[in-house]
Amino acid sequence: MTTSASLPAESAPEASGGGSVTDRLVAANRAYAAEFTDPGMDARPVLHVAVVACMDARLDLHAALGLELGDCHTIRNAGGVVTDDTIRSLTISQRALGTRTVILIHHTGCGLESLTEDFRHELEDEVGQRPAWAVEAFRDVDQDVRQSMQRVRTNPFLPHRDDVRGFVFDVHTGLLREIDPRS
Repeated sequence: MTTSASLPAESAPEASGGGSVTDRLVAANRAYAAEFTDPGMDARPVLHVAVVACMDARLDLHAALGLELGDCHTIRNAGGVVTDDTIRSLTISQRALGTRTVILIHHTGCGLESLTEDFRHELEDEVGQRPAWAVEAFRDVDQDVRQSMQRVRTNPFLPHRDDVRGFVFDVHTGLLREIDPRS
């Protein structure tokens, strides 16, 4: 698989005078749209599953999980942490769009393992306002998956809390390692 990161530097849009990255992505969309055929799906995922995962660019969730377009809802954020906004998305996914299963995926080498809540204080010092959100940094990825599972399993807004499983994706092997919620 060729990615933008694996292309020679001279083919980068800025280096070749081809415009910004956004211009390149919009051009790619035009090519996509020219070949696009409406699959006739609605917003309800075929597998009735919502996947919560980190936004890390190394995670190709559809490929890693054998998913196709329309199979799942994908909710991504820094760390794949179950935050209030994640609960918001899961609540809509379950109550309005029929999902029943939640899969949580963190990964090895996550950037949140090297941050602390001091990040918020540094932002406050720089811009004069502290962010309203927590960084949700962690030192132990397994424990953070457990905490995320617990947040889903105990949330009163979510009607389907029985089928919640958590994993750590190894960015070097591509394998998922399941986390026992009781350990």
